[in-house]
Amino acid sequence: MTSVSVRLAHQRERAAALAARIEHLLAPFPEIERALDSGCGAGALAFSLAPHVRDVVGVDTSPELLAAGRVDAPANVTLVEGDATALPFETGEFDLAGCARVLHHVRRPELVVAELARVTRPGGRILIVDQLGDIDPLRRLEHDRFEQARDSSHQRLLPDTDIRGFLDTNGLVVERNEVTRESRELERYLDLAAVPQEERHSVRALAPAPVYAVDVGWYVARKPLL
Repeated sequence: MTSVSVRLAHQRERAAALAARIEHLLAPFPEIERALDSGCGAGALAFSLAPHVRDVVGVDTSPELLAAGRVDAPANVTLVEGDATALPFETGEFDLAGCARVLHHVRRPELVVAELARVTRPGGRILIVDQLGDIDPLRRLEHDRFEQARDSSHQRLLPDTDIRGFLDTNGLVVERNEVTRESRELERYLDLAAVPQEERHSVRALAPAPVYAVDVGWYVARKPLL
């Protein structure tokens, strides 16, 4: 299987759990008509939002992932090519703008958050989901080394304080925050990044444990009314 097909299969397996968590975090939905999934990949977050809103737009820089996502996309989801740090939308176009597991892949994650804030209408909501960096900087560095060896697109894991700082800088008020624990079986985690067999020994040597447990932060923030 290709890396895209492995990721798509993984996304389908997790779809029900993601949909349940999104409903838990964001309900009630009537105030959301138009939503954005920034850095959407194959559309996981967009698909979870689709049953609750009029339409969803997903944006990503990967034509391959967008094409794969369109296979499963509901009728009210549109997936388009674009950059999460410079979104091709007008100010205040969306009732909800979010990104899932994007910030640690971006060299300047603060720009992603700033763009989410810009394209959200006053009174609208911003959703951010991402793996969190450890509060211990040495342990965080250890995890970053492993993640970069596994996937060259990885930049750095952000601790909770950094993400909250980005939200605060953009005048966004956190309404809800939860942290969940995920356990990742190492070989499958390497499969998701299509790590070549000849490189796996060196990558495994950097792994914190055979079963890699991480914290994932879920943030719902509100853009104040003007």
